[in-house]
Amino acid sequence: MPLHWTISSEKRLFEVACSGFVEADEVHRMLDILVSSKALGYRKLFDASDADTRMTAFEILNIGVRMRSLHAGGRALGALAVVIPGEKFQLLSRVLGILATPRRPMRIFNKTDQARRWLEKAAVRASARTLDR
Repeated sequence: MPLHWTISSEKRLFEVACSGFVEADEVHRMLDILVSSKALGYRKLFDASDADTRMTAFEILNIGVRMRSLHAGGRALGALAVVIPGEKFQLLSRVLGILATPRRPMRIFNKTDQARRWLEKAAVRASARTLDR
């Protein structure tokens, strides 16, 4: 399975590392876990720097629609750091646009260490605590 995730309730952090070819059903399974674990308000690191996909534009858009539905109903979403190689940005730009819609900190990075440093910033960490209220 090209998606590997770790959930830390102590750190309020959901980390996903992707490798190889990522398929739509794996992304949906990860979203199921994110929701069932009640980790939507956690800070999230989605590292796709070592991944590729054969998903169609329709499958990618379908994932984006599902992610947008998670924003509905006033659900609090934690900060999101996405790591993708620059050449994949065009392919994922629509989904990234959908992810940027809710009120929460979000940034896109080319390097994982930069994304981790950003997620550890006091303001980003504080945003997760604000969601608990």
